[in-house]
Amino acid sequence: MIWFQKLSTTEKRTFVATFGGWALDALDFMVFTFVISTLMTVFQISKGQAGMLATVTLLSSAIGGWLGGVLADRYGRVRILQGTILWFATCTALIGFAQNYEQILVLRAIQGLGFGGEWAVGSVLMGEMVRTEYRGRVVGTVQSGWAVGWGLAAILYTVLFTVLPQDLAWRALFWVGVLPAGMVFFIRKNIPEPDLFLRARERAQRESKKVSLAAIFAPELLKTTVLTALLCTGVQGGYYAITTWLPTLLKTERHLSVIGTGGYLMVIIAGSFVGYLVGAFLTDRLGRRSNLLIFAVLSGLSIYIYTQINLSNSEMLIMGFPLGLAASGIFSGMGAYLTELFPSGVRASGQGFAYNFGRGIGALFPSLVGYLAKGSGLAMAIGIFAGGAYFLVLITALMLPETRRREIS
Repeated sequence: MIWFQKLSTTEKRTFVATFGGWALDALDFMVFTFVISTLMTVFQISKGQAGMLATVTLLSSAIGGWLGGVLADRYGRVRILQGTILWFATCTALIGFAQNYEQILVLRAIQGLGFGGEWAVGSVLMGEMVRTEYRGRVVGTVQSGWAVGWGLAAILYTVLFTVLPQDLAWRALFWVGVLPAGMVFFIRKNIPEPDLFLRARERAQRESKKVSLAAIFAPELLKTTVLTALLCTGVQGGYYAITTWLPTLLKTERHLSVIGTGGYLMVIIAGSFVGYLVGAFLTDRLGRRSNLLIFAVLSGLSIYIYTQINLSNSEMLIMGFPLGLAASGIFSGMGAYLTELFPSGVRASGQGFAYNFGRGIGALFPSLVGYLAKGSGLAMAIGIFAGGAYFLVLITALMLPETRRREIS
């Protein structure tokens, strides 16, 4: 983290804002994974229906990310970032008041619009604000905020489900989701628009150009758009296939208690945090593609061992660390890579579409895992879909160019 001392005041404030916003968004999103089994009991729903609650958020986030990117290219990164955070936080808190499965489904769908937009806009903001020599490690370290938020969700789950009755505890977890709204005040006061964006907007105004939804599908950008979308599908499909169902796997097939499940998850989350930092370092040291290839292989191996080999509970506890490290380290280079692959005028649009297209298709994986688990078991279903996802990462990463040290404009 020596590089942090070398950042300007504006770069540091932008880092704090995007790191904190992403951590709190992770808190909001990951609380759902802890209450899946509770919701199945309370509302008498199947694993397939529970998986759909995860899928619908990710599907709508694909739309939210693309639209959020287009709006950010038109009106500014900072303004749209504030709106997405408020939207996401409000919807999360409202889920705590839901009275049936259908209400949760609708609120999760609406929630996804803000969730998708927040990452797309925040990642571009950070990528444009920081200088080239530190871009990979800075944007990658911002990703580690997800592990912090995930860890907070695990702690809150353990505490609330220990001290409150189940019917109230799951609602309280969602009510905590209003916290990210506080980040808006910090962003409004301390974060300016990046100079790169302001110059690009001035050029567009002089040339009377407006950003359209179709701009990223122009012939000169089509290959980049398609390959990055497939790359993001593999990265996120593998991640969501395992993280969505992991608490349920530990609780229902390993029969761990609330405290036991929380303990196992904290080991995985610790590995996740380290993975983000290691990936952030490697993406600047070895390159964006090398980081993706290394962690795709490590993720596939870790998931195979964790889900397909008959481990003891102690061995599963130990394996949780490399599992979390590999599945999260692969994300560290994504933000900088996408920022460098798309030109300034459509950077947020392209990055928002690619990342959230991957999230949308990857969103199908939790539901498919849930349905496949009926016949093959949850561990086997997770292994099949996650393994296929990381194989897709290997193929697409090899087809894209390396962008390390690329100056953006």
